[in-house]
Amino acid sequence: MSVFRRPTIEVPVGPVVIGGSGAVVVQSMCDTDTNDIGASVAQIGRLRGVGCRMVRLTTQGPREAESMREIVRRVREAWPDVALVADVHFQPAVALSLAGVVDKVRINPGNYGDPAGGEFTALVDRCRETGTAIRIGVNHGSLSKRIMEQWGDTPAGMVASAMEFLSVCREREFDRVVVSMKASGVRVMVEAYRELVRAMDAEDMHYPLHLGVTEAGSGLDGRVRSAVGIGALLADGIGDTIRVSLTEPPENEIEVARAILQACGLDRSRTEFIACPGCGRTLFELSPVLERIKAAVGHLPGVKIAVMGCIVNGPGEMADADYGYVGAGPGRITLYRGRDVVRRDIPQDEALEALVELLWADGVWTERAE
Repeated sequence: MSVFRRPTIEVPVGPVVIGGSGAVVVQSMCDTDTNDIGASVAQIGRLRGVGCRMVRLTTQGPREAESMREIVRRVREAWPDVALVADVHFQPAVALSLAGVVDKVRINPGNYGDPAGGEFTALVDRCRETGTAIRIGVNHGSLSKRIMEQWGDTPAGMVASAMEFLSVCREREFDRVVVSMKASGVRVMVEAYRELVRAMDAEDMHYPLHLGVTEAGSGLDGRVRSAVGIGALLADGIGDTIRVSLTEPPENEIEVARAILQACGLDRSRTEFIACPGCGRTLFELSPVLERIKAAVGHLPGVKIAVMGCIVNGPGEMADADYGYVGAGPGRITLYRGRDVVRRDIPQDEALEALVELLWADGVWTERAE
């Protein structure tokens, strides 16, 4: 089944491209003090190690802007495939000073007042000259006073704010623009993005979108909130880069983001497992068997394996899996390749080895990296 993606322009962000026909980009943000240059660079390295190629750092003042210059120098020397983003609030002069230093500058429209005024147009002109991208990062909780007076703290107000700034970018022939509509409330976030897409489509604008539920929290709550908000939009075909904002080490965000993308059919960088919940028909101990299979074959990217307790939930409901491990009788397993039976009536204590042999024979198996 093909996955629909809303057509957008491509926006180069240093070595990474957001939008167009490319993959949805997973990004994160350092939780280090930007002035602790060593700690920030080390965390960027850890994020790269788990597959993140775009990292944002807070640059709330001139001192952080100077630290950012050294961070950029070190990261480009060590990992030239990582894009760096400066997150700027309240100080437009800091954003202007970092255009041409970082790959993208994230600004909050609520800090600028009139978008046609000198501060924002100066930033746009400088970014056009230097090839720096801009993220127009609208936040539900920090709309400008002027927008609040007219629209209130609403998705419609968020859209109005974004469209003002996008119109200035278009007038000044600057298209290296990404837009976000962050909110801590999932329903507000989803509605704001959907309304923005309708508004952009009406104006024939096709800028890529950065998705995220801000302040999502930690643990199960943070993961569920992020999956619901980001996943709902990805299912609509909306979204070109995502950040899962967890109150945890940022390295934890990447696995969750990849899982969301894979669940939406937009990424196959992980092994995917589907399994029935178990019921009175289940013919083996489903949970421990699933865990053993994950431990044995969970290092194979792009492979989807179904573990089903019986033939009722077997061949039909695992139809889009690459391989199936299905209960066929008490202590007996049948292996499938897609919908086709490969081996029947395998003793359960031999079935995992038989699955590995099948993966090997099909050229799917690779040894686990040490």
